[in-house]
Amino acid sequence: MSHNNNLLDLVIIGAAAAGCAAAVYAARRNLKFVMVAKDVGGEVALSGEVENWPGIIHTTGFELAQNFYKHAESYGVTADIGYSVTGIEKVENYFVVKTEDYSKKEKNYHTKTVIIASGIHPRELGIPGEKELRGKGVTYCTVCDGPLYRKKITTTIGAGNAALESALMMSELAEKVYCITKFPNTPETNGGFPKGENILIDKLKQKTNVEIIYHAKTTEITGAEHVTSITYTDHTGIAHTIDTNGVMVHIGNIPNSHFAPIVEKTPIGEIIVDHKCMTSVPGIFAAGDVTTVPYKQIVIAAGQGVTAALSAIEHINKWTEQTSV
Repeated sequence: MSHNNNLLDLVIIGAAAAGCAAAVYAARRNLKFVMVAKDVGGEVALSGEVENWPGIIHTTGFELAQNFYKHAESYGVTADIGYSVTGIEKVENYFVVKTEDYSKKEKNYHTKTVIIASGIHPRELGIPGEKELRGKGVTYCTVCDGPLYRKKITTTIGAGNAALESALMMSELAEKVYCITKFPNTPETNGGFPKGENILIDKLKQKTNVEIIYHAKTTEITGAEHVTSITYTDHTGIAHTIDTNGVMVHIGNIPNSHFAPIVEKTPIGEIIVDHKCMTSVPGIFAAGDVTTVPYKQIVIAAGQGVTAALSAIEHINKWTEQTSV
């Protein structure tokens, strides 16, 4: 048994939808806990217009993220913002969460339970104009931002189901949709979309307002205040520029789970959880986009944060009885 007087009940990693929702529930149960995060809001804060959060007809990702955090703060939640988690270790019957701030100064937390709600970050193209125009026409979430481009021209980049679904959604909203895949249109590449579902590929190819550009590499996104065009090179190396109002990048997401080799993960780094948000390590829970739960949506992440908090509370209640562990 640990005789650590500074032992916390819970450490929540992340301060976006899942983390803040977990913090509200933890505070309402009077847990001794801290929320640790590199920044407030994560991907939520960068998701532009938000019109699918139940109860709020229109807001922005930044405002919503700030409100999540303010809600947690209203309960007097201790939040260490500006700290990146570098590791989680199990010692006896508790965990040590290791962190460092921007100046690499270390800070460790000893805790009975951990909720990992660290989210994901989209894989970027890494081309000129992409960073500068993020939120000004460049988006990594078509479900979030697609409706802003009604009757406009959009370009989806990618070759998986997410890209196919993006282009299909935009075909119902936009006047014209381009879909750029790096693969050629051959049977070997499943018609340009190697990992795509055939039903989605067939549907997309039947859309009269969709133009699929095969075997192409996007090289630049252009615009001043907003995206105006995109440049790509074809398989012969010739550059082409097309006018577009929106660019939907769907080339995969990277879970922010590198600091947690202690738990079981999928090959792409998603933390494997059950329906109660439990990981493979008793006492460590995970919620939101960093997990294997499908549909990476703000409202789902928030619900998962609550589930993880209630599961952690259940674990803590049993933990207090485990005096001889």
